[in-house]
Parts: sequence; C-alpha cells; structure tokens
Amino acid sequence: MIPLKDSIPHRETPFVNYAIMAVNILVFFIQVSLPEPYLITFIHKYGLVPARYTNEVWAFFAGLPPWDYSPFLTNMFLHGGWFHLISNMWALWIFGDNVEDRLGHFRYLIFYILCGLAANMTHFLTDLYSTIPVVGASGAIAGVMGAYLILFPYSRIITLIPVFFIPYFIEIPAVLYLVGWFVSQLFPGILAIVSANNGSSIAWWAHIGGFIAGIILLPLLRKKEYRRLYPDEIFINYRNL
Repeated sequence: MIPLKDSIPHRETPFVNYAIMAVNILVFFIQVSLPEPYLITFIHKYGLVPARYTNEVWAFFAGLPPWDYSPFLTNMFLHGGWFHLISNMWALWIFGDNVEDRLGHFRYLIFYILCGLAANMTHFLTDLYSTIPVVGASGAIAGVMGAYLILFPYSRIITLIPVFFIPYFIEIPAVLYLVGWFVSQLFPGILAIVSANNGSSIAWWAHIGGFIAGIILLPLLRKKEYRRLYPDEIFINYRNL
C-alpha cells in the first residue's frame, strides 16, 4: 500500500517540516557526491553503530571514538539510497504538516528530534553489538505518524494498491492505516528478537520506538489552545450524527 495524500489540509505553512525535508535532501546529495571509500567512512562515522558503544576494542580498530554520541542525532539525516530517501520524505510530507499545525513550529522541531532519539535508543538497546550502521529518518517520522494517529484518527488516507499491475485507489481511515503500519513493524521486530536474528536491513525497533515515543510525547508538547475543527473533521462529525 502506497499512501498518496491525506484529507486534512494544514492551516499554517509547515516551515519546519519543509526545512527538515530540505536538510535530509541536501545531506543525501552530499552523500552521493562522495567517492565510495569516503562514503563508507562517512556512513560509519555519522550513522549509528551500536557496537561503537558496547565494544571499545572493535570501536578503536574501526576508528570510531566511543565517547562521541552525536550519531544518535546525525544518523536521522542520512539515507541508504534514493528509494529510502524518497519514501521517508513522502511520508513526512503527508503526515508532518498537520502535526506541526497542532504543535507549533518550535515544538514540532523538538518533538521530531526527541522521537528520532527515542527511536535510535530503542534500536541500540535491542541490537547492542551490531556493527552495521543504521541511517535514516524513519524513526523520527514514525513518531510523527504516531502523533497523527492520536490527532487525526478519522482522517482519510488516499492509498494506491497495485493489483497485478493495475492501480486501485482507495480511502483508508487513518486509524486503520497507521495501526496496520505499526503492526507490520511490530511482528518482524518481535520475530527478530525471538530468533536472535537482527540481520535485517530494516531497523524494525527504531520504527516501533519512534511510533510509541510520538504518542507519549504528543500531550507533553501539544499547544494548549481552543480546538478548532478542520473542514474535514466538521464533515466527518456531521456525517456521523
């Protein structure tokens, strides 16, 4: 399922969301401009490598100082390829603007960073000795999706479902789409721990941790103001009477 658009318009220009997307895109262009040996070093230096902090001998020989915790932040702005970047930025484009509306610009920035840090910490704690760098904005974006679930459960997500190369477009309630997405991350994450196999190219627990962090952090950072209904919400409330 490929989400294309949601039914909730933003009230204010989401400057912070646009800025986050711009930084991610800029950093990716820096990545692709690097020769391969430098790119590998770049990814290991600024990506999150759990073994860097749990195996000092390995970290020393790998040239990764274990006292540098900046990768818990910098890895949020790195991506492993064009598809990785585009899929993340597309999800941020769909869900981020409305969450920024409800939090306000500065609080949204803090919220996004805290969700990313929570996602990275969750991955770190579930794969302590991994020597594989983890990169991507997925964990922070998962937090945005968690907040969107709480704020706009009755929004509609216009979704593309290809069936035998034939595109079908359907509207899915946000609550079903986002809960379904979370479950699709939870089961592989549990399986990876039970089978003691964390060799997947996807950091499932970063997604899980970010999503849960978004739900927890939302009431702490949400603007305290009179709740104004969006046009779509008015229509939904009236239709359900």
